[in-house]
Amino acid sequence: MKFTKMQGCGNDYVYVDCTKEALENPEQAAIFVSDRHFGIGSDGLILINPSKVADFEMAMYNADGSRGEMCGNGVRCVGKYVYDYGLTDKTTVTIETLAGIKTLELHVQDGKVDEVRVNMGKPELSAAKVPVTFPGEQMINEPMEIDGTIYQVTCVSMGNPHCVMFLDEDVRQLDLPEIGPKFEFHETFPKRTNTEFCNIIDRKHIRMRVWERGSGETLACGTGACATAVAAVLNGLTEDTVELQLRGGNLLIEYDRAKDEVYMTGPATTVFEGEIALPKDWEDDSIRIYNPKH
Repeated sequence: MKFTKMQGCGNDYVYVDCTKEALENPEQAAIFVSDRHFGIGSDGLILINPSKVADFEMAMYNADGSRGEMCGNGVRCVGKYVYDYGLTDKTTVTIETLAGIKTLELHVQDGKVDEVRVNMGKPELSAAKVPVTFPGEQMINEPMEIDGTIYQVTCVSMGNPHCVMFLDEDVRQLDLPEIGPKFEFHETFPKRTNTEFCNIIDRKHIRMRVWERGSGETLACGTGACATAVAAVLNGLTEDTVELQLRGGNLLIEYDRAKDEVYMTGPATTVFEGEIALPKDWEDDSIRIYNPKH
């Protein structure tokens, strides 16, 4: 399998061009290539497919092999890939995802894409559609108990579910491998959840760490940054345009409340290219399954 390793703010994926040939068993392939000791090493696998409704389709798989609806950092890298590798010469491209069609504006420098602005669409606040099991219509700044500690959480979907909280404690000191799975697998979230742990620096800057559903802690999460910006605005904590400081870099998020749309701008980088032989026997014990519950 030929592949390209790419990253956006350190959120890294293995990309495969499937416009020419299909990849069998993408769920198992995602588990294999994501392993940082026995595979390529990544937060997951992204396939670039042809689309009947957009320029291309992005099929995204988490490190545990589960299919993800959307990935903000991933879709920026898809935009870079299709331009840099000559699949398109357009600087405005549309990408089909399970969270709808996303429009990307590509910034080209010296013939290569270095930054991408994405219309991430409308944030979903309906508890039933996030989804969360909550009796009210929206879960905004609501208490949630984890191991005897009460957290004030705001739940937003950006095509995938997010649970956002703003803490006084420095999030850089949190033990995310310990606390993250307790949110991800909590009964409140029937489809599990991505969880953002945030500090408000000032009204234009937020520090964020993220525990991603199916992948664990990652250096960045584009949809999570968007959900965090929306949550911060809804709670009156920041301006409508805010810079998110993530472990892997910064993202600029704009929440246009008049249009009820979110825009994300950030880098996209190619790390390396290669070719790898996938296991012939998917039951081989070289396939490590992500399971933070155990």
